[in-house]
Amino acid sequence: MHTRRAALSTIAGAVSLALTLSACGQDDGGASADGSEGGTIGVAMPTRASERWLTDGKSVVDDLAGKGYKTTLVYGDDDPKRQVAQIEKLIEQGVDALIIAAIDNKSMDSVLKKAADAEIPVISYDRLILDTKNVDYYVSFDNEQVGRLQARYIIDELGLEDGKGPFNIELFAGSPDDNNTRYFYDGAMHLLKPYLDTKQLVVRSGETDMDQITTLRWDGPTAQKRMNSVLTKAYRSATVDAVLSPYDGISIGVLNSLKAHGYGSAGKPLPIITGQDAELASVKSIIADEQSQTVYKDLRLLAEMAADMVDDVLNGKTPNLNSRRAYNNGAKPVPAYLLQPTSVDKSNYKDVLVAGGYYTAAELK
Repeated sequence: MHTRRAALSTIAGAVSLALTLSACGQDDGGASADGSEGGTIGVAMPTRASERWLTDGKSVVDDLAGKGYKTTLVYGDDDPKRQVAQIEKLIEQGVDALIIAAIDNKSMDSVLKKAADAEIPVISYDRLILDTKNVDYYVSFDNEQVGRLQARYIIDELGLEDGKGPFNIELFAGSPDDNNTRYFYDGAMHLLKPYLDTKQLVVRSGETDMDQITTLRWDGPTAQKRMNSVLTKAYRSATVDAVLSPYDGISIGVLNSLKAHGYGSAGKPLPIITGQDAELASVKSIIADEQSQTVYKDLRLLAEMAADMVDDVLNGKTPNLNSRRAYNNGAKPVPAYLLQPTSVDKSNYKDVLVAGGYYTAAELK
C-alpha cells in the first residue's frame, strides 16, 4: 500500500511538472463484479434515477473487469450523506482505488482524507470534487464545450448571426451543488451574452442569475414546475422561441410544461430546446420533432478512460492527460483528461448514435 501511494505521488509530481512545462456487497444499492487478481475498485455513482448514470456504472464495471479488477459499485440515490457513508464503507473494506461521481462536490473532504490516510488513490469522475487536496485525477468531457454546442445550436437555428430577431429565450441550469453546472452555463453564455446585451435575445422572465435558474439534482419535475411558473408569469401574451436546457431530463420537464400550456400545434409551435446526454427518451423526442437537440457524450469512452487511469496509477504509470490547464478544485490543480462532446439533432442522430453503436435503430422506434 505504501509503495502504491509513493508511486502515485511520484506520478503526480511528474504530471504537475509536465503540465507546467506545457502551459463487494449488495447493500446501499451496491453490486459486485469479479475480475482476476488485479485488486478491488470502489465505484460510487450519484443516482439510479438517470439513465446515463446506470450506463456509466455498468460501463466502468465492465471495463475494469476486462482489466482483471473486481469492483464494488454503489449508488447514492441523490443523497450526499448516503454517498459519503458508502465511500467510507468502501475505504473500510480496503478497496485499492476509488472512482467517484459526486452528488455534492463539496461534501467529500473528510471522507477523502480517510482515503488518503489509507493510501487509496481517487479518480474524480465526470464531476470535479471540490475543496479537497485528496483527489488525484479528474476524467470528464470538455464541459464548457457542452454549453457552447447548446448555444451554437440556438444561434444557428434562430438565425441570430443573420440579424434575425428579437426572440424570447428562457435559461435553465443544472444542480447548484454540481461543479459542472457553472462550466455548462459559462460556455453557453460566452456565445449567447452578446445577443442578450443587444436585446436580440430577451429573457422575459428576467431570471438570469444562477440562483434563479439552477435545478436541484437536475430533476425534470422541478424544471417543469419552474417552467410552469415562467410561462404563467411572463408569457400570457407572448411565446417562447428557445429554451437553453443543460440536460435531457430537464428538457423533458420543460417540454411537459410547454405542451400543457398549448405548445406543439401549428399555431403555437414548440420552441428550440437543447439538452445533454443523448438519453433514449430525448433522442426519441428529437426524432418526433419535440426536443430539438442534445449533446452526446460517449459514456463508453469516459468509462474506458477512468478504468485506464486506475490501471495506470495502480501499476506505477503516468495516466494519459490532455488538460494543459489542470482544473483547480479550490484546493489544488487536478490533472485531467477531457473528452470531446458532439451536438446531435434529427439531421445526424443516425450517423452519430446508430452508426456509432450507441443505440440500435430498433431502440429508437
